[in-house]
Amino acid sequence: MSANRQGPLARYMVIDLTRARAGPTAARHFADWGADVIKIEMPAEQGEDDSLGGTRDGPDFFNLHRNKRSLTLNLKSPEGVAVLKKLAAKADVLIENYRPDVKHRLGIDYETLKAINPRLVYVSLSGFGQDGPYANRPGFDQIAQGMGGLMSITGLPGQGPVRVGIPIADLSTGNYAAMGALVALIERETSGQGQWVTTSLLQSQISMLDFQAARWIVAREVPGQAGNDHPTSIPTGVFPTADGHINIAASGGHIFKRLCEALDAPSIASDPDFSSGEKRSANRTRLNAELAGRTKRHKSAELVELLNKAGVPSGPIYAIDQMWADPQVQHVGMAVPMAHPAKKDVSIVNQAVALSRTPSVINRPTPKLGEHNDEVLAEIGYDKDAIADMKRRKVI
Repeated sequence: MSANRQGPLARYMVIDLTRARAGPTAARHFADWGADVIKIEMPAEQGEDDSLGGTRDGPDFFNLHRNKRSLTLNLKSPEGVAVLKKLAAKADVLIENYRPDVKHRLGIDYETLKAINPRLVYVSLSGFGQDGPYANRPGFDQIAQGMGGLMSITGLPGQGPVRVGIPIADLSTGNYAAMGALVALIERETSGQGQWVTTSLLQSQISMLDFQAARWIVAREVPGQAGNDHPTSIPTGVFPTADGHINIAASGGHIFKRLCEALDAPSIASDPDFSSGEKRSANRTRLNAELAGRTKRHKSAELVELLNKAGVPSGPIYAIDQMWADPQVQHVGMAVPMAHPAKKDVSIVNQAVALSRTPSVINRPTPKLGEHNDEVLAEIGYDKDAIADMKRRKVI
């Protein structure tokens, strides 16, 4: 294992067999918290991972694969599979996102590797699950957003389906996979046994719908597009100002009253059509229009300050560059400085969770392709001659 690692997960070795985004996101969590994450990549002759587009040092790849070590390995060769099995014998976690049939064809499925290392936590991410009618379909974030119901509730009423502006199915699947792996590692402390952890883009997307999904299976309501309005809590949404727009969240009788007082709108507060949450929801169009007439009298920053002082949740709507310039964003340290092979003064996105004693350690840039070949192979028992021979035969 790589020496001098820091962080609460430094005792763990993780094999990252994934491409695209969901799997690498799961592996990145382990890497950021100190685990020795070995990213298995195709040798240069087979082509680099182009599944994210851009270059290896571009913002996407560079942000996603920080803190990892790179080992090139030709898993289409028996020798490459043998190397992987030697790694798996020592590893704590293996993360893969092959289509379900591929890992069996390669001979690196869970049951095979469990026989080598019963303590291995084997994590599989897929588009639709490891079995079932869609098991062998290729997975893609936007497909999951559509099938998972998200696109039907995103956008303005009557607009037609709209995708979310981030790959939410990919990212949530990576997060769920990491959580499942950590749960399995905790359970292993009692049983001494690893297990197979599975998740999929479809499952994760449905889980992320949360109350919107529950509206159907509990109450038989089919949620629709609500645009910038909260689907059930009114008034919560986007309101115009003299120089743009802001978000206001004023559902609940007490906060609604404070909003009306702050906007000097007693007539809105006393209107019987707005006297309860149910009535405000039923009459949302008129309510929003009357509130907009008041909010347009103020500039955005002024109104945000006014409302927050009155105890009404509100906030600006930033472009990405404006978001990074916000003093609270800077205070919580969501940008981490990182050395870049070609650029100066580059930062990457921090973890969203802070631990008081054992914080994440994000301090190593994305590795070059195969940068750690010799180092990793030596750690599992290969000498210089054997490594040189594997290079000649294009195993690595």
